[in-house]
Amino acid sequence: MMRAIATTGRRNQRGSIELAREAAARLEIEFVDRRDRAIEELARAYGVDEIIIAKKNTLRLLTLDERGEVREIFFHPSTAHLRIKALRLGDGDRMIDAMGLTEGMRVLDCTLGLGSDSIVASYVSRCEVVSIEINPLMAYVVERGLRTFEGDGRHVIEAMRRVRVLNADYIDVLRAEPADSFDVVYFDPMFRHALERSSALNVIREAADHRRVSVEAIEQAKRVARCRVVLKENARSLEFERLGFKKFVGGRYSPIKYGVIELDQ
Repeated sequence: MMRAIATTGRRNQRGSIELAREAAARLEIEFVDRRDRAIEELARAYGVDEIIIAKKNTLRLLTLDERGEVREIFFHPSTAHLRIKALRLGDGDRMIDAMGLTEGMRVLDCTLGLGSDSIVASYVSRCEVVSIEINPLMAYVVERGLRTFEGDGRHVIEAMRRVRVLNADYIDVLRAEPADSFDVVYFDPMFRHALERSSALNVIREAADHRRVSVEAIEQAKRVARCRVVLKENARSLEFERLGFKKFVGGRYSPIKYGVIELDQ
């Protein structure tokens, strides 16, 4: 059993207890009655550093960093919404350009995170996007958000519903997949050196997978992908060279770049 618990907000609104209990059962963690206790108090009492909170019919993942500060992770398609809006207005998207993505192509996203890249890929491809997340709590919170979030435009909602989340280690998935089973395999690993402008993404650092992408993962991705393998990284990262990426997409002054390995030439 992982070091985590599920509970509710301080106000037990209708359905919150049931939702928290459902999450606890699904994740095989303990459900705890909140009793108006602070998150830090609960964490100390139960010896955990991750807590699932159910409130207002949504799930949030609270993590405690090494200084004991609480960070809250919840699903919202805000970034994907803006990118899809730009695409509908005729603007470009560098990730889509790097993927060479068009309608009908299948994408394997090895690093789900909060799901924005998978949603945008789903919108463009009009196909199911398979997205992998190794942290079971993060996978569950984002997967439920993708299934249940309402209140955005039809195009965004439809794209969200086409994202299928796998709670797994991406290297295991890549090893098991047949050759040429996806058109694009995509990696967006957590930058080891945070960019100042990415403070919103820094919220997920405590729950994120911090491993370097391995050479084996790229070799497996080249076997699984028909068209391209794409890696998003810090523009000055040495990872591109280490992993064999020689083609890049990204603005001249952008802090990030997309490395591309083309396989269909």
